[in-house]
Amino acid sequence: MSRTADRPAQQEALSRTVWDVLAKQGLERLTVRAVAAAAGCTTGLVMHRFPNRQALLRHARELLHETSRRRVEALEASAASPREALRAVLRQGLAIDEETINGSVVWIGFLAAAFADDELIEIHRRNNRMWRERLVRLVGAAAPEWAERVPTVALALSAMVEGAAAFAAADPTSYPAMVQMEMLDAALHAYGLGPQG
Repeated sequence: MSRTADRPAQQEALSRTVWDVLAKQGLERLTVRAVAAAAGCTTGLVMHRFPNRQALLRHARELLHETSRRRVEALEASAASPREALRAVLRQGLAIDEETINGSVVWIGFLAAAFADDELIEIHRRNNRMWRERLVRLVGAAAPEWAERVPTVALALSAMVEGAAAFAAADPTSYPAMVQMEMLDAALHAYGLGPQG
């Protein structure tokens, strides 16, 4: 990566590299040196943007949140009904293709690191709150008659999807995409949130 490259392109390339190192090499290998090697630049250039490992982790988590937010907003906007929107948003939380598997690995790596770091755990909690609020809103729109039950169902669906994604990221053979989607549909059906009509 050339020092003369324009700054936005350089930052985008470093962002992709941080993500790739964490997703493909794991939390233990996410270092300034590893990012520099993968990006083909000096450690000094990386440190100008990410002064330490915590900054790398924080950036990877914020990138995951922003990527997911854009994706779910597009899914919601294109859904024909609240139930379709709920299913589409939950489905993207599964680890069913390269992008979502990598996202799950990044999420797991960040969560593991966050337990020992007050700043990182607060980032996790803040982003997780926004995810739960979205699901509560979607479940409420899909089943407005439930009222009191909505938060519990939203949490249960979130736990199922995040658990399936974590298991699939670690053992994709046992949790292939089709199995995860069947699990999601079974959970939605059990809560009376399957397709209508």
